[in-house]
Amino acid sequence: MSQPLPERPRILFLFSDTGGGHRSAAEAIIEALHLEYGDQVSTQMVDIFTDYAPRPLNHLPTLYPKIVRLPRAWEAGYRLSNGRHRTRAIAATVYPYVRRAVKRLIQQYPSEMIVSVHPLANEPVLLSAGQTHPYFVTVVTDMVTTHAFWYCKKTDLCLVASDEAFRRALKFGLQPEQVQITGLPVADRFCTLAGNRQELRSRFGWPQDRPLYVLVGGGEGMGPLEKVAHAIAQGCQWASLVVIAGRNQSLKSRLEAQHWPIPTYIYSFVHQMPEFMQAADVLVTKAGPGTISEALIAGLPMVLYSRLPGQEDGNVTFVVSEEAGVWAPKPEQIVSALSQWHAHPDSYARAVAACHRLAHPQAARQIARILVERLSIEDTRR
Repeated sequence: MSQPLPERPRILFLFSDTGGGHRSAAEAIIEALHLEYGDQVSTQMVDIFTDYAPRPLNHLPTLYPKIVRLPRAWEAGYRLSNGRHRTRAIAATVYPYVRRAVKRLIQQYPSEMIVSVHPLANEPVLLSAGQTHPYFVTVVTDMVTTHAFWYCKKTDLCLVASDEAFRRALKFGLQPEQVQITGLPVADRFCTLAGNRQELRSRFGWPQDRPLYVLVGGGEGMGPLEKVAHAIAQGCQWASLVVIAGRNQSLKSRLEAQHWPIPTYIYSFVHQMPEFMQAADVLVTKAGPGTISEALIAGLPMVLYSRLPGQEDGNVTFVVSEEAGVWAPKPEQIVSALSQWHAHPDSYARAVAACHRLAHPQAARQIARILVERLSIEDTRR
């Protein structure tokens, strides 16, 4: 820190549970702030939709899982709204409806800095706060194919995960000095080695003499998880399999009731994902940015079987083009990809090396240091 901090500055984090990534990013940055600076900084998280948005917008976190199950409709809405002038027109139209709620939020949480990890928070808050708004930081929690809503020209600083996200920020009107590349913030436990692979497999009771594939479908256990699990179990006789059904208890019960031809371990929602990733050989997953970032840090090659159209298209291109994983949307393609890596260890080793090369294990701490540095600079200007 080049300048002393003002007395216990307050940082307000704006997020919403429209997908798990926004909350996770905010929590990772807050954790990093306290790891780096202890109690020198005060932090607060607010769900902008659930806690403050007028009806029916306050129900958006509940509706989101249903909306994303309609991929064509989602993609159409994403692409039609994804433009510099279009997003501003939409924001200007919606602003009169949400203005009172946003002003109430700002009044109830006075702060020296606001950090937004949700694209729909930026424009309304900056319009409501006026010229003397707290220092405003946008942390973009999408990795590559970032929507224009992320990039409000009034933001003081925009932190992005990739070179492509940086280029998109400039395309949508930000200046180079407003944008920094940090990587995507993830929780510190994903960045800390929990033990070597043998120790971790012994801890969980998993075989030591077989490749271990971890299959996930997000916190809700969405997607074709059951079909994929059966395809891997039938087609990869040399392997062992961990299936994480998330909060989908009916799926977990069905999987547990079945006979599996290879060692297979079924879990519901788990809190040991860092250990699971460090113990595994391959992660079979949807193309969510947070999961990809965590896998890269673990040096864990990925088979991506699903993506949210528009929003996650670039994630797939990024992982595949950098040789950190493969795109396999059908069960038989997943088995083929796993078979190729099993038969060609050199190719698998290159994927592991690519993961390590692309990883940003210090992203959350780097962001924490940037925030505190900006707080110090702003304090000297007052």
